Amino acid sequence: MTVHNFFQAAKIEGFQSPYDTIHLKIFYPAQMPSQVEINREILPVDLEKAPFPVVIFFNGFNCDAQQYQWLAVKLAEHGLVVILFNWIAEVMPGIISLTPGIDVEKRKPTIYRTVPTASALPAMLAKVEQLQSEGILAGMLDLQRIILGGHSAGGRVAIENADPDFFPQIAASFGYGLHTMATLSLGYEPGTILPLPDSLPLLLMGGTCDGIIANSSDRYGISPGNATTSVIRTFQEAITGGRNDSYLLLLEGANHFSINQPDSTLKPPLLDFPATQPQESFRLLMGEIISLFIDTHVRHQPEASQSLEQLLNTANPLIKSFERK
Repeated sequence: MTVHNFFQAAKIEGFQSPYDTIHLKIFYPAQMPSQVEINREILPVDLEKAPFPVVIFFNGFNCDAQQYQWLAVKLAEHGLVVILFNWIAEVMPGIISLTPGIDVEKRKPTIYRTVPTASALPAMLAKVEQLQSEGILAGMLDLQRIILGGHSAGGRVAIENADPDFFPQIAASFGYGLHTMATLSLGYEPGTILPLPDSLPLLLMGGTCDGIIANSSDRYGISPGNATTSVIRTFQEAITGGRNDSYLLLLEGANHFSINQPDSTLKPPLLDFPATQPQESFRLLMGEIISLFIDTHVRHQPEASQSLEQLLNTANPLIKSFERK
């Protein structure tokens, strides 16, 4: 399947210029161009799997959307429309960064879980509705099957805002390299795990060599631990489960940036542990598992469910452990 993309922009309410604009890159399944169409900037849509569920992906801090293009292409090849975005904003006084859009105030003890924490999501959902009404994707999107995904801080934004009480069009969520442990600076007790909506299918993934998670224990008032303790605790404590559609997948030897192609000129990758197996192998596996997870729990394809079970339960040196509840 051919994958094509185009660009859009959207304004975020409540922010001042120039930090009130996000830039979107939208990937979709396209038809192979004919000789007449080969010079067109926008290729026609491949309608085979329309209407398309939509994946909105939230990048990690200081991670360019381009670093996740491999995943967007993989999912679009699978018959999904995928939206990546870049938002440059002042994340702290005097610090300008690429951000997934987190409203930290909304994570305070008296506020958390009463309102969304995703600053960009309302504008993103409005943009999806606009795409459904005009342009190359008009009438081809499934507005009731929107999936939130993300990496690191963006992954947390995705899974904690996958709440039908806030956004009824969200159908599932996934994330890599994240947990929901609460920071001390917001007034929480050390080691507090914040709850998740726990009402939609969830795929939570982590790596055993995640140095970013392992080296940030002081923020949460806990002793330095291994890379997966907080991820495991999130799965155990933040959700009850019971529907058999929530997954915890730990990858043996994967580090914090195994899901993307990091920019070595930025500081965060220097804090990470080295991956012990090829990063491309982790990306291939994650791409397949995310695709099958969506096909199983959003598209409700029985054959995908069987393939996912087989993939997760077959001995694989890249998989440390797998749980489901």
